[in-house]
Amino acid sequence: MKYGESTFDILYLLFAIISGILLLVKAKSRSGKLMGIAALVLGCGDAFHLVPRVLNYFIDADFTAALGIGKLVTSVTMTIFYLLLYYVWLLYYGGQEKRGLTAAVWALTAIRIGLCMFPQNGWLANSSGMTWGIIRNVPFVVLGAVICCLYFKNRKADRPLRPVWLYILLSFLFYIPVAVFAGLVPMLGMLMLPKTVCYVLTLIAFMRAALTEKTENVQPDRR
Repeated sequence: MKYGESTFDILYLLFAIISGILLLVKAKSRSGKLMGIAALVLGCGDAFHLVPRVLNYFIDADFTAALGIGKLVTSVTMTIFYLLLYYVWLLYYGGQEKRGLTAAVWALTAIRIGLCMFPQNGWLANSSGMTWGIIRNVPFVVLGAVICCLYFKNRKADRPLRPVWLYILLSFLFYIPVAVFAGLVPMLGMLMLPKTVCYVLTLIAFMRAALTEKTENVQPDRR
């Protein structure tokens, strides 16, 4: 168990970080560069939690605080990742920015990050009750739903990002039970593996989109 999960986590982190670097170096468009930044935010943020998790399997030491702080950092960077997905959508599909929508996305991001900072989350003890697990994830789920709908809107476009809406949807379906009930049912933590696979598929879509893109903007499907 520990070898399989550890190998998976390390390969995922390497893939995310290397993908981000390649996108920043190779991508020609602004949207491609932003995909690279998003990949790096995701990979580097997850490293704060996954590296202590891997070390905890092999080193006889107390990683409670490190794992808890890692979850906090991951919670913040994952939220920023979805904020960046919004701007990737704007740039890649050439959509017209709506101030109300942008304000809502930023507000949800700020509220989610703000809620993560409350001591009631119990990060240092790596122990969070169900109540705060729900509270801090409400704005995050709403944010994810908004981003998912935006990519769903453009699903008919003949582009590599077509399935991203589905990856977002599935990642939240796997994430929500873990975020809310993992404290009661630890085995639910295994759902983070398919959630991570959804992120890997999203990054693969980024690579295909950014490294084959010939034009900066794509008109969105308004049907």
